[in-house]
Amino acid sequence: MSRAQPLMAMLPFLMMGIIATADILAGSQYVFLSLLAIGPAFASLVGGIRRTVLIGLLALVLSLLLAAYNDLLRAPESDLSVVSICGVTAASILATAGRQRRERELANVRSVAEVAQRVLLRPVPRRAGHLRAAVSYTSATAEARIGGDLYEIVTGPSGVRVIVGDVQGKGLEAVETAALVLGAFREAAHDEPDLLGVSARVEKALNRRLTGEDFVTAILAEAHPDGTLTLLNYGHPAPLILRADGEIAFVEPDVCAPPLGLAVLAVDGPSPYEIPFGAGDQVLLYTDGVIEARDRARRFYPLAERVHLLKEDDPEAALEALRLDLVAHVDAPLHDDAAMLLLRCRRV
Repeated sequence: MSRAQPLMAMLPFLMMGIIATADILAGSQYVFLSLLAIGPAFASLVGGIRRTVLIGLLALVLSLLLAAYNDLLRAPESDLSVVSICGVTAASILATAGRQRRERELANVRSVAEVAQRVLLRPVPRRAGHLRAAVSYTSATAEARIGGDLYEIVTGPSGVRVIVGDVQGKGLEAVETAALVLGAFREAAHDEPDLLGVSARVEKALNRRLTGEDFVTAILAEAHPDGTLTLLNYGHPAPLILRADGEIAFVEPDVCAPPLGLAVLAVDGPSPYEIPFGAGDQVLLYTDGVIEARDRARRFYPLAERVHLLKEDDPEAALEALRLDLVAHVDAPLHDDAAMLLLRCRRV
């Protein structure tokens, strides 16, 4: 929108210039005076009320000058152009006032959304225990800047605990559910002795609110100082492991489990599974908005082929490079929120 604003700002003057030139070249045989109302009509696209009034006055003066040039000052054509310009200018003033009111309301919404984002999705620590961390969040709803994806890092009693999740649905309800999950996780991650206890607390909090039709896919992880990583997968895309020696693998659970919030199904949850996670290793946790992002040819984002971007020394720079590559791949607004959390085991 910002690139188009200079062109829209010049449009009223450009149109009035073209119409005036055409009227002069055509002579009195063809009269274009009423078309000068196009100028104040376009004036309502950008700028304030004062600018719209000035453009309306300019169109009126230009109409009178052209009428005098064509000896039409007292003619019906001249009177009609004056009435048209005055009427369109009045309508443009009302449209400008309405547009400015909507812009103020949108600015207020964005301000509230930014505050909500800082509260709900707090910046993750650059260092947590023996890990270095970086996070990226791109909302599909540009006006809100926040959606149903969630993430958090907490240092627990036995290691660094992490959650990355995706709330089913959109809008404020998804944000409320994300807030509920994060609140329960932040409280439980400090107290519970293991990940199963943390997930049980989150599940309990969700089941008090959700109806059985809503759910949250999530990955819970705990990085232990002894060089292992414990994972719990609740129907979420598999984490991507990048070994210090260059090996790459998606870590799939042995048995798939349903998302959080579906206790009505009365099925067992996931079993924890451990993988080695030593010095120099990295794990990328992400939401489905990353791997389901499509380009204009409807091709999915090839995450596994882009992991070389994560070899930067600085995790934040590495993840930002991956985010920019994702946005370039789509080359359009994302259709779904995309959250990524990169954990890197520090070298001793």
